[in-house]
Amino acid sequence: MPQMRLSEAAMYLGVSDDTVRRWVDSGTLTAGVDESGRKTVDGHAVALLAREQSRAATDPSTVGRSARNRFVGLVTHITMDTVMAQVELQCGPFRVVSLMSSEAVRELGLEPGSVAVAVVKSTSVIVETP
Repeated sequence: MPQMRLSEAAMYLGVSDDTVRRWVDSGTLTAGVDESGRKTVDGHAVALLAREQSRAATDPSTVGRSARNRFVGLVTHITMDTVMAQVELQCGPFRVVSLMSSEAVRELGLEPGSVAVAVVKSTSVIVETP
């Protein structure tokens, strides 16, 4: 599972770094240590907590586009077969589901806990990674 720094988890959960540290101390989140010796938390655990917390995150990308309906969030679940995949994102208080090819999921490196941006244009949902 992807690991993220405590400050990143705080950003996606809409809380302070200190709050994430308190959640680690209380056992709400489990911390590990990365190769640089910094504390990290499991991205999937953060995604599940984000679903419960339901706060919007700032878009990390700098891509300009015409689509105005953009939802930054964390991948919470992927159902995939050989051809197609269903990707669920928790974007603040919104659950966004996208159907895409399994090849696209692999190319984007999507997995539970990954950060992604859902771009909604008309009836299509496009998922991007920063």
